[in-house]
Amino acid sequence: MAKGFNSRGMGGMGGGMNMNMIKQAQKMQQDMLKMQQELEEKTYQASAGGGVVTATVSGKRELKTLEIDPDAVDPDDVEMLQDLIVAAVNEAMRAAEGDAASTMQKLTGGLGLPF
Repeated sequence: MAKGFNSRGMGGMGGGMNMNMIKQAQKMQQDMLKMQQELEEKTYQASAGGGVVTATVSGKRELKTLEIDPDAVDPDDVEMLQDLIVAAVNEAMRAAEGDAASTMQKLTGGLGLPF
């Protein structure tokens, strides 16, 4: 047997610490998967133009519904309606991403992981 090594691992450091770290990493991975599934099932809603346009997106960042008040439809000003739609969808997407980031921050405890 080589010097510095024993039956418990390298340099006398037991495998217990490594197994504990592996178990913690596995638990964190399971928690992250569960959290990701929960986030994907949520919906996020945002409005624009005082509520005349409302967008709902899923946690998967897919547009689910788009509601437009008939009063918002002005054939002479289609550009404003387009802007309201973009604003509502973007705000709903930001809400979904903000919730995901906040939830991951809670799970990782500020480890600075790139999620």
